[in-house]
Order: sequence, then structure tokens, then C-alpha cells
Amino acid sequence: MKLTRRLVMKGATATAASFNAAAAYAGPVPLSVDEGPEVNLAQDEIYWQKIAAQYDVTPNIVNFENGYWGLMARPVMEAFFRHTERVNRENSSYARQNFYKDLQPIQQRLAAMLGAGEDEIALTRGATEALQALIGGYRLLQPGNAVMYADLDYDSMQVAMETLAERKGAGVVRIVIPEPVTHDELIEFYRTALTDNPQVRLLLLTHISHRTGLKIPVRNIVEMARQHGVDCVVDAAHSWGQTDFRIDDLGADFVGFNLHKWMGAPIGAGLMYIRRSRLADIAPNISERPDGIGTIHHRLHTGTTNFATLLTINDALDFHEMVGPAHKEARLAYLRDLWVGEMRSVDRLDILTPDDPRLHAGITSFRVKGMTSVDANKDIVRRLSQHGVFTVHRTGVSNGACVRVTPALYNTPDDCLKLVGALRQLLMEI
Repeated sequence: MKLTRRLVMKGATATAASFNAAAAYAGPVPLSVDEGPEVNLAQDEIYWQKIAAQYDVTPNIVNFENGYWGLMARPVMEAFFRHTERVNRENSSYARQNFYKDLQPIQQRLAAMLGAGEDEIALTRGATEALQALIGGYRLLQPGNAVMYADLDYDSMQVAMETLAERKGAGVVRIVIPEPVTHDELIEFYRTALTDNPQVRLLLLTHISHRTGLKIPVRNIVEMARQHGVDCVVDAAHSWGQTDFRIDDLGADFVGFNLHKWMGAPIGAGLMYIRRSRLADIAPNISERPDGIGTIHHRLHTGTTNFATLLTINDALDFHEMVGPAHKEARLAYLRDLWVGEMRSVDRLDILTPDDPRLHAGITSFRVKGMTSVDANKDIVRRLSQHGVFTVHRTGVSNGACVRVTPALYNTPDDCLKLVGALRQLLMEI
């Protein structure tokens, strides 16, 4: 298996190098592709060079830290500038008279892409804001109940769950996801956690972990939790756009999304989903009472927003759909598999993210054996940067800190090869 992956890597790298020597692609990306299965297009370096040419990326370092936020493609960034100029020029007259008319079709489009009702979604400034509204507004937690979250969940959401429990006189159950873990083991792990903790009423699930890239089988767990009388809040900050799915694929009633990570919108764009039949179970924002309580929009109150950011969502969706959601998912997984396939059997390195395609997308983390401290992993990031590769350390994993590698659409097989070389040099240095 490893030998096969190496051969693929060399072939793809050679192909990429031949196109790097050619004239840079400056024309528009094709509006559609018909290249056969996604896995084949994922390795088509001609196509992906054209996509990469739409991003303005610093040549100073290979960036494998694309999980913080996503670069806007050039057409999206240019649209953002145009929207900013218009909003700034027309000012309050535009914001008060025309903005919401322009925003409505964008909301309708997002709902259609998710397979949700327009009355089930609301725009936010990010997944954090969406999840804070969902967790903070959850009405059904009672004294004696408990909330549950895992070590791989996002820090701020862990705290939000604890704060909710404290306010409601409820308990907190913290669980540690096994490492390593298989698909079936992960489902059984949550089954046991729910069975052993019948007091739990609200469960936080992170679709793709920002710590290790582990992708959990959300729908299986949500259905299982429902049988135990447990509601789930799903953190989909890293999944929509990195993977291709619709809301029914999650099965959850409460979900927070990001649009400025993998959808490529400007920073400050997210989405909250509440299933129509569950709206009453999330309290209106404290700024909305007593007059406004009847819609999902009353569950948020952000004040003046960045009008241009929200308008640019439409342009980001244009680019996302032009590339193809399934093609994006396949490409990111392919880039991930290139470097992981080379390093998986290296004795001193632990790849924390499983190879089962059901359990990962593009994000994958590693740990040098025996190096579990935060400082040690910061040093690994520093050393990789000296070799021309930028990554980031992650904390909060119960077995120790780690380093996260996150590819983007502008990364190439050559970049993956450079990462492999940097890791091999690193292991000789420490």
C-alpha cells in the first residue's frame, strides 16, 4: 500500500513540476468539469494548477496551516473590494434601503445548498457565534441533568457547555476519544458514553476536529443520542466546504458552520442552523426580548455587520460550486494522503488521524513519539518553518500536544514532498 502511494506521489509531483515550468495560467477557470470520478480529477495537476492560479499566495513559505481561515480566491477578493467600495460610497442609504434585499437571495442560496429551509438558517460572524447562540440558548437542560463533550472539541465550546451547565445547575461529563480509533470503535465509544451517563441531556459533537482532523460519524451518533433522549449541538466549522454534504447527512437539529474557512468567504461569515420544529428550544437572544422571538434571526443579535463580507458570500459560493464540492473534497484528501502515505510507517512519528476515508478529510495531525508537551510541539513547528514549511501546534488532545497539517486547494504534490523532506530532516535533528 505504501509503495503504491509513493509511486502515485512521484508521478503526480513530476506532472506538477512540468506545469510549473509552463506559463502561468491567467484565464478564467472552466465553469464546469467532466473528468470522470472525483478521485481521478483529484490527481489531474493540469486542472488544479488552473485552480491554484486563482490564489495569490506568498512564495516565502509552503503554507500547510490553512485551518485558521481560508484564503479568498482572487475573484472572490476582487468582489469583496467592489462590495466594500459600494457600501462605503452609498453608506446608510444602501444599508437601510437595499442591503437586505440583496442579502435575501444569498440566504436562499445557502439554504438550498444545505437542503434546509430558509427559515432554518441565519448568518453569523462565524461558527463560534453560531454555537454560542445554540449552546447558550438551549432551554431544556434542568438541574440534575448533564452536558457532555470530548477532548477533541473546540476549546471555546467546551467552556460554553460548562457555563451552560453551571447556570442550569447541571453536571459536566468530559470524555476522551480513543487514540487510535476505528469507525466502529468510535460509534461504540459514544454508545458506551451515553449508556454510562443517563443524566446527559446535551451532547457537543465536532464533525471534523480542529485538533487532529478526526471526522466523526455524526449522523450515527446523533441518531443514537436521540434514542437516549439526548440533543446534539454539532460544530461543523471545519467540515462544510472541506467535505461535501447536506444537512440531512448530519441528522442534527442544531448546527454551527463557518463560511470563511472552507467556503472561501471573507473573514467574519458563518451560519447557524436550527431545525424548524426545534426553534422554541433555543431561547431568543437577550437583546431581542420581548418584541422579537418568532424566528431564527431572533436567536442572534450582532449589531452592525460587515455588509461587504455578507454580500461576498455569493461570490465565494460561485467559486466553490465552479470548482465542485466533491472535487474539493477529493483533492484535499488526496493531498493529505500523499504526505501521510510517506510518513505513516516512520517509527518515530505517530499520525493521529486514521486513514479510513470515513474518518478524515484534509486535516491531519502528528506527534513525534515521546514529545507531548506544548513547548516541544512549538519547537517542531519552528523547525519545520526553518525548512520552509509552515504548520501549527495544537493542544487539548488528552494524549499530548501535536502538530496539525492542513492543505488547501493551492497546495501541490511538490508541497507535500517538501513537507515529507522537512519531516525527515526534523527527525534527524531531534
